[in-house]
Formats: sequence, structure tokens, C-alpha cells
Amino acid sequence: MNRLTAFFIATLMALSASLAHARDLGPAESRKLQDAGTIQSFEKLNATALAKHPGATLTDTELEEKYGKFIYQVELRDTQGIEWDMELDAVTGKVLKNHQDT
Repeated sequence: MNRLTAFFIATLMALSASLAHARDLGPAESRKLQDAGTIQSFEKLNATALAKHPGATLTDTELEEKYGKFIYQVELRDTQGIEWDMELDAVTGKVLKNHQDT
């Protein structure tokens, strides 16, 4: 294998690893992003999720930086006891995923 091929393969591997990287953000970093106006408040994001499932209860939330975007993950339990997994764009509030937990 010549040097150019080896360099190309190493670059591709590094790029693939960085694209697949998801990082959980802790409370301090999350609050900093909210205070700076970079992401929407958790109250607003929670309200968006609950509007899709009226009467549901939030069971877990998490903020991640994934693929260069801030993703707010929400787990809910609806009034029939069905669990839902949702992902929202934390910057825009747009619902990206809304599916029943299996």
C-alpha cells in the first residue's frame, strides 16, 4: 500500500469516527447553551413533546450533541401506558423522531 492510499484510508476512518460521534451534555453545559440562546429552554422543548402526546408524563430527558447538532431526547409514557421516544432539534424545537418504544 502506498503512502497516499494509507493517508486516504486514515482520513476516511477519522472522518467516519467524527461523524458518528454523539456526546452527552451535562447540566452545566446545557444551562450555558440555554442562557446563551443557542438552544431553546427545556421547558419549551418539553411542552413541544407533551403537545404530541397530551396527558403523557416525561420519564427521561437528555441533551446530546450528535452529528454537529444539539438533539434533545425525550422519553414519555402516555395515558395508556405506552412509552414513546422522541428527538427534537434543540435549536429549532422541530420534532425529528416520534416513535413508540418497542
